[in-house]
Amino acid sequence: MSQRPMRNFHLPLPEGLYERLKVQAERARRPATALAREAIDRWLADAQRAAIHEEIGHYAKAVAGSAADLDPALEASGIEHLRGISKGRKRARK
Repeated sequence: MSQRPMRNFHLPLPEGLYERLKVQAERARRPATALAREAIDRWLADAQRAAIHEEIGHYAKAVAGSAADLDPALEASGIEHLRGISKGRKRARK
């Protein structure tokens, strides 16, 4: 199994954050660097999802009502589907 190439990144941390990371690493019995790497990776993935969501929103607003807008039959079908889900949830709560 080959390892991916790694690059070093010096990241000064405030004392409190460093201590919290160190405590969590001890609890998890894992290196603090591994926890930090995973947290950064997760944050970057979340940021990318948010950026894509925002871009889709801008695109949808830009093409609303144009030929590139959602097909009316498909949109109606989706609305009916969502209404069916909503009714099913209301019944399940009773």
